[in-house]
Amino acid sequence: MGNTQRMFELRKPLVFLLVGLVLALPALAASPRLLRVLSWHGYADADVVREFERRNGVRVEVTQIDSDAALWQRMTASGGEDFDVFAVNTAELQRYIGAGIAQPIDPAAIPNMRRQLPRFRDVAAIPGLVHGGRLYGIPYTYAEMGLIYDRAQFARPPDSITALWDSRLQGKVLAYNGGTHNFSLAQISLGAETPFRLTPGQWEAAVRRLIDLRRNVLAFYTQPDESVTLFRSHGIALLFANYGRQQLQLLRAAGADVGYVIPREGTLAWLDCWVVARGAKDRKLVDAWLDYMLEPQVSGLLVSRQGLGNTISESPGERAQDRLHWLEPVEDVGRREKLWTRIISGDRAGRVLAP
Repeated sequence: MGNTQRMFELRKPLVFLLVGLVLALPALAASPRLLRVLSWHGYADADVVREFERRNGVRVEVTQIDSDAALWQRMTASGGEDFDVFAVNTAELQRYIGAGIAQPIDPAAIPNMRRQLPRFRDVAAIPGLVHGGRLYGIPYTYAEMGLIYDRAQFARPPDSITALWDSRLQGKVLAYNGGTHNFSLAQISLGAETPFRLTPGQWEAAVRRLIDLRRNVLAFYTQPDESVTLFRSHGIALLFANYGRQQLQLLRAAGADVGYVIPREGTLAWLDCWVVARGAKDRKLVDAWLDYMLEPQVSGLLVSRQGLGNTISESPGERAQDRLHWLEPVEDVGRREKLWTRIISGDRAGRVLAP
């Protein structure tokens, strides 16, 4: 074999590799850009995603989570590099900012923010959105934790959070199984200035208040579907709706004749925002997503499909914005949850408060 032929034989693998790469270049160039979204159920439905993909010639990869703990775990596992944008409530947002997982947002790049209701455009007035003078979250959806009541069992709608403690309703009340929220709920019922910061002198009163609640309720639920089943099968009169109008919608769909009110003392409310992750590389694409989420037809689905509120239009029914306590970080999550575990186990105040 001549030297020329021998050299060609030796170089054949390299030649084929180069030819393959050249042939693949058009396909690689045609690959759509990718947007990686970490979200909650109902925030980015399949039809909503398809329309965004069509408009922008991109591919969207949506990952769903079902708890704050799962969200934190997914985002911290890679330091925020695995996603471009995610949804989180204002009470949790500071954790992500502190961990360097969230990036600031330029409001000028999100024209549809002008569509938002004035109370949501005033981002400086919403705790947790602004840090160091920069915006870190775009308000998207919310729910207030109102009271759902059986119309047949009330001559007139209950108007106070203290109805949950009404002894005449003993065994006909449902409440949420969560220490963090329930201590805040107790504080509201006791007239505290803030439900999120218990002082050393307030713990005993809050514990006793929650023990009284335990004695008055039939059960503490965790998931919305569970609350619907308990409500219908046990003739419940009053429900503390941790999931707000989502539960109202589910109960009415199940045939229950129920009403919904915001207590005169106010109630807890969560506000979820879209946040830019540290892993976001294509900011124009991310900004396009944030802007798209604030379009009327997209935000409107939060109301019609999920029973949630959106930030661009008033939802049907009373929202009582001036009486909402937007969730904030509490003084000690661990202590609240530990004491709550003791409370629902049946312990008396002395044992609950014991070291």
